[in-house]
Amino acid sequence: MLQVNYITENREKVVEGLKKRNISNVEDILDEVIQLDSKRKSTQQVLDKNLAEANSIAKQIGTLMKEGKRDEAEQVKVRTAELKATNKGLSEELEVTKQALQQALYNIPNVPNESVPAGNTDEDNEEVSKHGVVPDLADGAKAHWDLIKEHDIIDFDLGIKITGAGFPVYKGKGARLQRALVNFFLDEAIKAGYSEVQPPIVVNEASGYGTGQLPDKEGQMYHIGNENLYLIPTAEVPITNLYRDVIVTTENLPIKNVGFTPCFRREAGSWGSHVRGLNRLHQFDKVEVVQVRKPEESYDALDEMCNHVSRLLQKLELPYRILRLCGGDLGFTSALTFDFEVYSAAQKKWLEVSSVSNFETYQANRLKLRYKNEDKKTELLHTLNGSALALPRIMAAILENNQDEQGITIPEVLRSYTGFDRI
Repeated sequence: MLQVNYITENREKVVEGLKKRNISNVEDILDEVIQLDSKRKSTQQVLDKNLAEANSIAKQIGTLMKEGKRDEAEQVKVRTAELKATNKGLSEELEVTKQALQQALYNIPNVPNESVPAGNTDEDNEEVSKHGVVPDLADGAKAHWDLIKEHDIIDFDLGIKITGAGFPVYKGKGARLQRALVNFFLDEAIKAGYSEVQPPIVVNEASGYGTGQLPDKEGQMYHIGNENLYLIPTAEVPITNLYRDVIVTTENLPIKNVGFTPCFRREAGSWGSHVRGLNRLHQFDKVEVVQVRKPEESYDALDEMCNHVSRLLQKLELPYRILRLCGGDLGFTSALTFDFEVYSAAQKKWLEVSSVSNFETYQANRLKLRYKNEDKKTELLHTLNGSALALPRIMAAILENNQDEQGITIPEVLRSYTGFDRI
């Protein structure tokens, strides 16, 4: 969430940044925020003045009563009653204004970093680099949705029977490969200095607002109505919310956490090859890395996280590319995001497997996540997160890119985890 002071002091920068997101009525949105904040301040000032007068009158009444001037005291009490009624209305008006201001700020996305390119859709994203060699598969190579049936390692029909479309059942070597990937990703993160946490996969409304999933992605999350709880769309939500309403000591910075969770997303897209099989699911597993850093360190941390994801893909021997997201494709809370895509040789297309983002102070302001700087002043921290990695499309690429007439070769780095080298 943007701070009002930041908006007023950097209005031109905010306007230009939000225009990168193709928001047409930026000026009107900012004017509304500034007007609400002005109304909040003026109402608060009048209320404070009245409260100070009421306190002064209370002391005056006490003095008059001690002096036996009861009639004068009763006359002064009339003003106290007037102030009480007025202050009640002012307090109610102030609360309504605060809520309206908060909601207006919730609905404004983060200001993109200056390096974010302009653009409307994912077609306008900027390719930063490309790595690895795309495998040349033999004629008749199969997409993963055919391979998993042939080898009976993932069953979508059973998932439909138990739950519905988008909830696959992993079986036999498919389940073992899935577990191998999870353990490999966790071990690599721990080697890189991340501390493992196992958070809840259900969060409350405050957590959703804290990291910005609410109100932006409310329709994409599974909601448990009776308890007003949400199934997590990513481990970013519970892990980052560990530090909600916390003032972190400098000795505990930087914070680096990794967590493995299932993730749940209602939108699974329309029918087509881009959503077939493992390409898009309602439930999937993911290992997430989260960092909390001092503002001056956060972009170095972003590079560090991107390098970590790159090493994972290199060890899995998967061809991949890195994209810098344009303003129109940038997530609501992000200031800068790099997407990682692996190449699926059988489908002949790129599949997104990771997003690594710096949110700067946007989430921290919602979370009230702060630290005391060298001047002992309280300052907002920066939050970052990244998929390291999301499993379904990694699994799809491994199956497709490593197939031959005898089956599927397991990447060497995973064999100590799977206990087998072929499917």
